[in-house]
Amino acid sequence: MLSSAHPSTLPLIELRNVVKTYLSEAGEFTALKGINLQIYPGEFLGIIGKSGAGKSTLLNMITGVDHLTQGEVIARIGSQPTSVHTLNENDLALWRGRSMGIVYQSFQLLPMLTLLENVMLPMDLCGLYHPRESRRRALELLEMVEIAEHANKLPAFISGGQQQRVAIARALANDPPVLVADEPTGSLDSVTADHIFELFERLVAQGKTIIMVTHEMALMPRFSRHILIQDGELIVSPAATLTKN
Repeated sequence: MLSSAHPSTLPLIELRNVVKTYLSEAGEFTALKGINLQIYPGEFLGIIGKSGAGKSTLLNMITGVDHLTQGEVIARIGSQPTSVHTLNENDLALWRGRSMGIVYQSFQLLPMLTLLENVMLPMDLCGLYHPRESRRRALELLEMVEIAEHANKLPAFISGGQQQRVAIARALANDPPVLVADEPTGSLDSVTADHIFELFERLVAQGKTIIMVTHEMALMPRFSRHILIQDGELIVSPAATLTKN
């Protein structure tokens, strides 16, 4: 797989001098130190670093889940560019729900809802689908991640790997162009983790852009491009492209 990053292509997401500083009783801690990064359509981008390097904070800046201290995040998703951190909370939630699917290491499925209802929830919140259509689409997504036979179970009655498949189906509910995954294989056994990674590769082949955080250096060759982050700074040129798989 080759990176689709190309000088003639506008980045889908662009971070410009992004700084994130946290205030604590011990003083200020700068988690991100002037990050400049371009993410292009169709990439499978790996953000690789040790615990505390700033990986998850970087994802939170991309998705607008957390406020930045300095800089700008521009997303060219939809009809016009969006400066993510200038949106108010309501507009940001709506934009994120339609533009980005987020996959967490801890799955974050609602325990009182069935798997089917968990996948339907983002569609119902954004109002992009009629309730009958959202049910049909949720079943199709569960079928795609090979978990449809458990659709009416609660999350507690399936394995961790199966829960992660449901979380991916939920992230795809509104057909977002971008998937953001925070250590999605970190709590899974190696065989299950490989199955999840293969699913991501299929999604990229279908046209999705995926940004995945991991601490696993061995995954580097499987991304279309990777960047390394250490102490809040990129230590490999974000324009560097890996060779094809």
